[in-house]
Parts: sequence; structure tokens; C-alpha cells
Amino acid sequence: MKIDRSAFAKLFDFIKLFPHYFLGSNADLPIVGGSILSHDHFQGGHYTFAMAKAPVTEHFTIAGYEDVEAGIVKWPLSVIRLRGKDTERIIDLADHILGKWRSYTDEEAFIFAETDGTPHNTITPIARMKDGMYELDLTLRNNITTEEHPLGVYHPHAKLHHIKKENIGLIEVMGLAVLPARLKGEMELLKEYILEGKDIRSNEQIEKHADWVDEFLPSYPEINADNIDHILEQEVGKVFCQVLEDAGVYKYNEEGLRAFHRFIDVL
Repeated sequence: MKIDRSAFAKLFDFIKLFPHYFLGSNADLPIVGGSILSHDHFQGGHYTFAMAKAPVTEHFTIAGYEDVEAGIVKWPLSVIRLRGKDTERIIDLADHILGKWRSYTDEEAFIFAETDGTPHNTITPIARMKDGMYELDLTLRNNITTEEHPLGVYHPHAKLHHIKKENIGLIEVMGLAVLPARLKGEMELLKEYILEGKDIRSNEQIEKHADWVDEFLPSYPEINADNIDHILEQEVGKVFCQVLEDAGVYKYNEEGLRAFHRFIDVL
């Protein structure tokens, strides 16, 4: 499996045949990629993900590619959106961005292209047609690990593992939570313990959720059988949002956007 110019071309070959579908690919490195790295595999469908609705907040132009619109998407992960009428030009620019990103290091932002010969930078690409224009979203990914974050710096951090510990693949990048099946039973049990005021820490199956529950319970003056499902759904959603923020190489704040602009400058 490889993210390269031909992968971008394949995405658009599909979109030209099925313009009402999106098509994307997982990244081609462990941790930030999908579960199958041994061959190309794409995922698509007739569905509009939250990321596709997210606006571009800053536009920029890359010299030599003035005919392709480029911008930063307002999204927890770090996404560059390319738009244009000519897919070849979008593919050319995407290939240029990928090449620069693969070799890009910014120590101040803790982004390293490689350590000891192991590459860390890659891209999760998603193609679609929107309002008569072709779009390609390039999500910048990095799979570096540290002692503090052995599963990945740009991966759900340990505090969130009680909800989500697995890799962030294509579908999650676009904003749909793929949550572990164990949560179904755990949330039912948690619901019972919260409503009956029982000690969550006394049950080994759900004790890992205790700190989280302690954090959000005070925000709700009344919790009952009618609203508990909605509350848990909302709170799991907030955790997933943090999961996506952890996976973003540039945080969507002043410091993060400054670092993002340093990368755009090298393009």
C-alpha cells in the first residue's frame, strides 16, 4: 500500500465515474494508517461526512499552481483542501505537497520526517466532487512515538483510551467515530451505576471510566432515565473530538496555525 501520485489519480478515476460518491484511502504507515497495509484499499460511498462540510478558513496560493484553489480546513486534524476543474493539476499539486511533507521536519512543532531511518510523515487523502468542482482533502499525518506516548504522539492519548485506543483511520479522520464494540456493554452498565448512584470503581469492567464520569457529572444538574442516553452519547462525542485533536499534527490554535504556515511557506 502506498500513498503517491498514482493513488491520487486512482481516487479521481473513481470520482469521474461516480461523481456522487466520495473516495479516500488510509495513510500508508502504521499507527496513522488502516489495519491493512499490504495492498491498496480505498473506502468510499454516497455519504457526506462532517469534514466535507467543514469550511476553508484560510486560502493560500502555491507558486506554479495558481489555477488550483488551496486552503486550510477548520477541522481538528490538519487538512489542506485543493479545489479545481482540472484533476491533473490537482494531482500535480497534491504530489508536490506530499513530496514536501514526506521530507519535512520542524523541531519546534515536534514534527520529524524520520528518526533512525524510519519515515514518519504521510497523508490521508479524500476526493469528492462538490458544486461542479473536484476537491481533494490532504490530511497531514505523523506516526512518531515517544516514551510518554508509546502508541503515537499524534494518536489518542492515554487519558482517552478508556473510550478509544485504536488507530485513527480514514472514516474517523472525516469525523465519524468508529468505537470499540466493548463500549456497548460498558455504557449500559455505566448507565445503571450512574442512575443508581453506585460506586463505578467497584466494578472492574467500568472502573476505567470513573475519572471521566467524575468530570462530566457536575455539568448536569439532573440525570434521569430519560436523559442518561443522550448525556452519555454527548460525552462520548466530546471524547472523540479530543481524539481527533490528538491526531492533528497542528493544533487548531494560534501556535498550531503559525507552525502550519511554516509548512505552507516551504510549498
